[in-house]
Amino acid sequence: MFLKNRLDVKQKENKYKNKKVYYDGHEFDSVKEKNHYIALKQLEKVGIIEDLQMQVPFLLIDTIRHNGKTYPKTKYIADFTYKRDGKLIVEDVKSEITRKDKVYRLKIKLLLSKYPEIEFKEVI
Repeated sequence: MFLKNRLDVKQKENKYKNKKVYYDGHEFDSVKEKNHYIALKQLEKVGIIEDLQMQVPFLLIDTIRHNGKTYPKTKYIADFTYKRDGKLIVEDVKSEITRKDKVYRLKIKLLLSKYPEIEFKEVI
């Protein structure tokens, strides 16, 4: 059996047609997300926000074992988290199309139900 030439293998296309962007040693899912990162870094630099983090996972549902089957844990991964005035802020950069995704909407409901102390913001 012959291996396909690397050029013949089509890369997996992004579900929402976004193009990955690289900046400051980080990979971003879109130009909009990269630009928001730059804005947040400026806010952190002047002391308005602190502890800026990217791609922070939040456990929504732990692993479940039922009738001999194992269902893996479910996580929500925030684009950005930071603290402002001592409060944890979670931000997700979305387009109009991606914010309508049913799985995304369900994960946000689970996130807010499990972590009511956070402030959640969608950046559109």
